[in-house]
Amino acid sequence: MSRRDLLLIPLLLFFAVFYLYPLVSILRLSLAPEGIIRWEVMAQTLRGAAFWRVLGFTVGQAALSTGVTLALGLPLTGLFARYPFPGRGWWQAMATVPFVLPTVVVAAAFTALLGPRGWVNQILMAALGLSEPPISFLNTLTAIVVAHVFYNLTLVLRIVGNAWAHLDPTLEMAARTLGADRWQTLRRVTLPLLMPAILAATALVFLFDFTSFGVVLLLGGPRYATLEVEIYRQAVGLFNLPVAATLALTQLGLTFGILAIYARLQARLTFPLEWRPAASTTRPPRGGLERVGVGLGLAVLFLWIGLPLLALVLRSLTPMTLRKPGEAAVYTGWITLGYYRELWINRRGSVTYIPPIEAVRNSLVFAVAVTVLSLLLGGLAAYGMAGRRRRWLDPLLMLPLSTSAVTLGFGFLVGFSRPPTFLEAWPGIVEALMALRTSPLLVVIAHTLIAYPFVVRILLPAMEGMNPRWREAAMTLGASPWRVWWYVEAPLLGRALLTAAIFAFCVSLGEFGATALIARPTMTTMPLAIARFLSQPGELNLGQAMAMSTLLLLLTFFGILLIERFRYRGIGTF
Repeated sequence: MSRRDLLLIPLLLFFAVFYLYPLVSILRLSLAPEGIIRWEVMAQTLRGAAFWRVLGFTVGQAALSTGVTLALGLPLTGLFARYPFPGRGWWQAMATVPFVLPTVVVAAAFTALLGPRGWVNQILMAALGLSEPPISFLNTLTAIVVAHVFYNLTLVLRIVGNAWAHLDPTLEMAARTLGADRWQTLRRVTLPLLMPAILAATALVFLFDFTSFGVVLLLGGPRYATLEVEIYRQAVGLFNLPVAATLALTQLGLTFGILAIYARLQARLTFPLEWRPAASTTRPPRGGLERVGVGLGLAVLFLWIGLPLLALVLRSLTPMTLRKPGEAAVYTGWITLGYYRELWINRRGSVTYIPPIEAVRNSLVFAVAVTVLSLLLGGLAAYGMAGRRRRWLDPLLMLPLSTSAVTLGFGFLVGFSRPPTFLEAWPGIVEALMALRTSPLLVVIAHTLIAYPFVVRILLPAMEGMNPRWREAAMTLGASPWRVWWYVEAPLLGRALLTAAIFAFCVSLGEFGATALIARPTMTTMPLAIARFLSQPGELNLGQAMAMSTLLLLLTFFGILLIERFRYRGIGTF
C-alpha cells in the first residue's frame, strides 16, 4: 500500500460507518427482519405495473428537464465563457444560488411568484378584472421542469463554461481563416471539443433530476411520483419498508451507473491544459447582434432565476396586519421589517420551540463544523485519487449525492439505535454510537456526507489539471518537494480550497431532509424552521417563513459571491 493509498483510509472509514452501515441497517430491517432475505417481495415489487409507471415517469421527467436545461444553459454558457460584461460575477452567483437552496425555499419562491396568490396572478387579476387566478402553475409537470432547470442550470454553466473558457481561441480563428463561418466553426470545432464537458454536465443534471424529491413532492403534488418520492411515501406514509427498500436498491443501482458514466466523462476533462489569461479567451461583444444576444441572454437568466428570488424577498417585506384575540397589529404600512423583528421573539406555542433567530445560529455553527470536516476528508481523498485509475472508487464515494436524505436520516435512527453484535466486545464504542443518536454531532455527520462529494469534485480536477511540467521545472531548478508544494501547487490549490470550503458551508446551510429526522427540537436549523412556519396557517407564520427564507438566500448568495471574487479569472477552473 502506497502513501497515497493511506490518504484514502479516513474517508473510506467515514463512508463505511456513516453511509454503508446505516444503509445496510435499513435494508436488513426491511428485507430480512428474520435474517432471511424475502426475495419474493422484491420480485413482486419489480414486476408490478406501479413500479414501471413510477420508473417511467422518473426517467421521462428527468430526460425532459435535462433537455430543457441544456437548451437554455448552452447558449448562456457561451455568453459567460466568451464575453466580459459588467456584473458578471453577480450574474454567475445568482445562477449558482438555487443549487444549494433547500427545496422549501424554492417552493416558497415559486409560490410567491406564480402561486394562486402570487405576484403574477394578482397583477393579472387586477389588470384584467378576473375573479380567479388565470395561471395554474402549481401541481403541474411544468412546475417540476421549471424548478429543475432553476436548480441545475448552474451545473451546465460551471462544467461546460469552464471547458469553453479555456479552449484555445486560435483554433476557432484558424477555422475562420480557412473559410468556415460562425456556425460551421461552432459545429465542427467548438462543440466537438466541448462534447466531453457537455456529456458530463448532462449526466450530472440527469442524476439530480432522476433523484428529485422535494421539487416533485412540493410543486408537483400528489399526481406525480419519482422513485425518490415513492420511497418516502412507502417508508413514512405507509410504513411499507420492504417495498421502500426494494425501490431504494433499484435507485442506488441506477444512480451508481449514472455516476460511473459521469466520473469517466469527467476524467476525460482533466488533461493538462495550456491555461491562458482571461484577456486571451474573452472579447467584448462586437456589433449590434452580439450586444442584443448578450442582453437577451441576461434577460432570460433573470426571468428564470432572478425573478422567483426577487418575489420571495418582496413577499418578506409585504405588510400583512396581524390580528389575534387580545393582540394588536404587529405593523402597518407598505414596506416593513415586521416579519424580521418577529424572528427575535419566541412567542408562546411557537412551532420552532426556540426563538427563530436561534435557528440561524444553529445553522451557522453546523455549517462551520461541516466545512472543516468536509475539507479534511475530501482533501485527503482528492489527493489520494488524483492522477490514478478509480473506475469503481469515484462513483462509490459519490453515492451519498444520489441517496435520499430522508433514507440517510432514517438509517441513522435505525443503525445507531442498536449497534451490530460484533461490537459488543467493545462497550465503549457501543456507548459512543448510542450517544451519537441524540448528539448534535450526528447532524454535522449527515451534512458532511452530503457536502464532501462536492469538495472532492472541486479539488480533484484542480489537482489533476495542473500542468506537470510546472512541478518538473521547479524540481529541475533545485526546489525540494515541500518548496514545490508551497510555491507552485499551493497557490493554485488555495483558491480551489476556498471554493470548496464556501460551497460545503452553503450546502450545510440548505440541508433539510436528513436533518428533519435526526435533529432534536432544540437543534432547529433554518430550513427546518422555514418548513415548520409554512406548515402552519396564519399570516405571521407565512411572513416569518418568507423572512427566514430571505436570510438563507442572502447568506447563500454572499457565499457564492465570495467564490466568484476569489477564484482565478484567467487560470484554471477556480
